[in-house]
Amino acid sequence: MPEPTPDPQRDARPTLEAVAARAGVSRATASRVVNGGAGVRQPLVDQVRKAVEELGYIPNHAARTLVTRRNGAVAVIIDEPEFRVFSDPFFSRQIRGISRELNAHDAQLVLLLVEGRGDFDRVTRYLAGGHVDGVLAFSLHTDDELPAIIRRFRVPTVYGGRPEHPAADTGETPEVPYVDCDNRGGARDAVRHLVSLGRRRIAHIAGPRDQTSALDRIDGYRDVLPDAAPDLVVDGDFTAEGGARAMADLLDARPDLDAVFVSNDLMASGALRVLRERGVRVPEDVAVVGFDDMASVAEATEPPLTTVRQDVEGMGRLMVRLLMERLNGDTGTWPGSVVTSTELIRRASA
Repeated sequence: MPEPTPDPQRDARPTLEAVAARAGVSRATASRVVNGGAGVRQPLVDQVRKAVEELGYIPNHAARTLVTRRNGAVAVIIDEPEFRVFSDPFFSRQIRGISRELNAHDAQLVLLLVEGRGDFDRVTRYLAGGHVDGVLAFSLHTDDELPAIIRRFRVPTVYGGRPEHPAADTGETPEVPYVDCDNRGGARDAVRHLVSLGRRRIAHIAGPRDQTSALDRIDGYRDVLPDAAPDLVVDGDFTAEGGARAMADLLDARPDLDAVFVSNDLMASGALRVLRERGVRVPEDVAVVGFDDMASVAEATEPPLTTVRQDVEGMGRLMVRLLMERLNGDTGTWPGSVVTSTELIRRASA
């Protein structure tokens, strides 16, 4: 059977000029619509989009980059080892929110994990190459190198979580856009709930003290219990294993405790496991409250976990919106930073 005769007109890739002709607009107008520019009336936008769909037009990325000076990509940088990112549902929820919002803005997500010195060098090289339009960075630590790296290359950035990093050697701290939840207020609500249940020896399993979320939750605990004994507060690492170790240490040091506020749900799941192994009844002997409301964790524990809910996926979406606002030069729509509210979710553990 003979090969079909090539038809250059049929096989040619649709051009922007063809889109403009089909839509009945100028090439410049078609270009503004395709590249996400402003200043085009909605009826014309609809005509161009219809023409794009009918012709199957695919924008040339290289040409679009030259016109818009955009790469259409955003780096999501998480300063945590790989095992934590892929085992903690907090990160998957936040990345899901970020990914969905980036999709709505026709932007690609580039995930960069930082585990050691070599990873900082890799991130530096990547940002220096100008591969992304902006950065979303979260799970920062107080000795983090990321803010300095980001500043060096002047990449528009939004942080997840309240950062505590000097802007320069002068010690000046500029306004750094970030999205966080009310960690301190949520912690106060958790501890007040335990107090309302008649608990008097309330312990706290804290998160890593090099992260502001953990420090804020410690402060919320102390706001309600300023006179709590020092041995009622032990440090964890935001993992289930760390929560189990901390709970075992607490029971050894303070077998009389009757409640514990845990700084995240994963650690609370580990704490509940140790309490069960020790024959301690929850909530009859010890009431337990977590933080995050990761449904895959909080609803699966035995008993189901009372916890403080933060809208992790929604915070990821807000991070993208703040970043896009800055990329588009529109700083009047959103405040510089956003702190979202929390909610106590009561289940059977307290």
